[in-house]
Amino acid sequence: MSDASSASRIILVHGLWMSGLQLGVLGRRLQAATGYAVDRFSYPTVAGSMSDHVRRLIDFARAQQAHRLHFVAHSLGGLVVLRALQRTDELPPGRAVLLGTPLQGSRAAQSVARAVPFGKAILGAAVNEECIDGPLHEWTGHRDIGVIAGSLGLGLGRLFARLDGEHDGTIMVEETRLPGAKDHVIVRTSHTGMLLSHEVVRQAGHFLREGRFIHA
Repeated sequence: MSDASSASRIILVHGLWMSGLQLGVLGRRLQAATGYAVDRFSYPTVAGSMSDHVRRLIDFARAQQAHRLHFVAHSLGGLVVLRALQRTDELPPGRAVLLGTPLQGSRAAQSVARAVPFGKAILGAAVNEECIDGPLHEWTGHRDIGVIAGSLGLGLGRLFARLDGEHDGTIMVEETRLPGAKDHVIVRTSHTGMLLSHEVVRQAGHFLREGRFIHA
């Protein structure tokens, strides 16, 4: 591993109803592809507010010893990362890749909240704040942010909502758009499948190194 690689780290952030263990394969592949050390940040996705999650992530990130600090985050985790980067500019420079993150709300989450008994409680405060009751997101910061969307429509979201156009089974491609992001790419994978996709690793690794995705 080169000095430049050892000075760079990636923080992985998981999505709703996960613990971080599900990011093991993605983390190992990203480390092999980039040479960067990988750490996993875990947070209680249903318990606590978005502010709680953001504060914990910032504290975790500040504790890392790195000259460059990158983030790769899945689904709800991408919103946690975005909010953290909006809150502070004091972290080491680096880039962020958001995987299947509902940056413009989530029709699936909105349907669960309406149609399922205790739906809002099942989703947790952070999802309610960001995907149901919250504003649409944009990025105005200095850090390069790239977004990967999935287009393989296999997932539980289809059971609760009509997902128009391309989607990953849970999040629609249009819901992953982020005004101000550096780049956006669509990969043929499902929402959960992103965590096991070789193409997601290839695209994420390229963005972390070069600040852009690979477009055919």
